[in-house]
Amino acid sequence: MKKTLILVRHATAEDQSFGTKDFDRKLNQKGLSEAALMGEWLAETNVKPDIFISSPAARAYKTAEITAEKLGVNVASINSDADIYDGGPKAYLDAVNTVSEDFAKLMLFGHNPDITHFAEYISGASLGSMKKGSVAIIDFEDLKWEEISAKTGNLTLYKTPKEVRDVD
Repeated sequence: MKKTLILVRHATAEDQSFGTKDFDRKLNQKGLSEAALMGEWLAETNVKPDIFISSPAARAYKTAEITAEKLGVNVASINSDADIYDGGPKAYLDAVNTVSEDFAKLMLFGHNPDITHFAEYISGASLGSMKKGSVAIIDFEDLKWEEISAKTGNLTLYKTPKEVRDVD
């Protein structure tokens, strides 16, 4: 059965300021707009994830919430995985490898540089650096989630908020 992984880098967040932990940084106005734009674009392209997993950091989780709302998905169904916040690319692989076979499409929200390294690791593609709010879609043919590893996927789409905005 074909599997689809939709990786989303969190949208633009406020700069880190004195007294604010990195984990607690929220989306700024630009980020809120980016997340809404990309959620609407995903809805228009008929991307329907079966399961959502997000870093619990404020900026990633809010990006996941906005995207879920635009896709008509109950925000309460978003799964939080603390390891994604600072666990490196291996934490992303662990999150993917433990998804139930009941699901064919996984949407995972995270942070750079780890999300870019992970996307490149599993697809063999060169992305450079995923832009804030961008989406990478990677397909896997005839693999179980637990079998996904280095260069087993095919990057089928990479889209940034700027590319989506420039088309409209």
